[in-house]
Amino acid sequence: MIGKAEGVVVRTTDYGEANKILTVYTREAGKISIMARGAKKSKSRFTAVSQLFTYGYFLYRAGSGMGSLQQGDLIHSFRAVREDLTKTAYAVYLTELLDRLTEDKEPNNYLFEMMLHALKWMEEGKDPDIIARLFEMKMLYVAGCRPQFDVCMSCGVSDAPFFVSIREGGFICQSCQRGDPSLMAVGPGTVRILRLLQHINMPQLGNINVKQETKEQLRRVLYAFLEDYTGLYLKSRRFLDQLEQMGLSPAPEQSENKS
Repeated sequence: MIGKAEGVVVRTTDYGEANKILTVYTREAGKISIMARGAKKSKSRFTAVSQLFTYGYFLYRAGSGMGSLQQGDLIHSFRAVREDLTKTAYAVYLTELLDRLTEDKEPNNYLFEMMLHALKWMEEGKDPDIIARLFEMKMLYVAGCRPQFDVCMSCGVSDAPFFVSIREGGFICQSCQRGDPSLMAVGPGTVRILRLLQHINMPQLGNINVKQETKEQLRRVLYAFLEDYTGLYLKSRRFLDQLEQMGLSPAPEQSENKS
């Protein structure tokens, strides 16, 4: 059977001297694995569509197991992402997160559009740190976790200094925080951004200028939820943490909001 799908390459694995196995997240078929024979050869007709983050159309012979690439048509290479170390690191993290938290051959148009827009926003210069936090928020939903950042999980108050409780799954106000070892203090800027990320989707993301302190709190909160609900600790995240320690985190080119 021949399949045709619009997709983004989220992982590549060398196979033998000349071949590549592509993991492609597609609009029509979900996550699929395709053997691209000869793709490592410089003159291969598959070279252009066998690069990480490549967006294209894939014609493949499908079966019960791995497919075999028959033809690939490049739509966009996202070369500017691959040529920037920091953008590459963030993009690898997002693709690994998508890969690890999704099953094969389960189509999800929402996730496909989210991945595609995340790469697009990175290429256009939006802050990849905020892109990553929004991506993490939505992938928590995929994992079955929906943190509540509108009101206190205990008393329902919506306007107060808050802590984040991993155990309770959201905000806890100062009056209700007792004996919870998972509490994390967060500032008002973090509260605003968490609420924003909860209610927008990736195509709606604007240019947001966020203070470094707020970024660090956002990172701690989303990482903690991911670790608790998924058990994942990705190699790509470790590299991002190293970039942060080296002071290589990017700054957005423009801003609309400050937190």
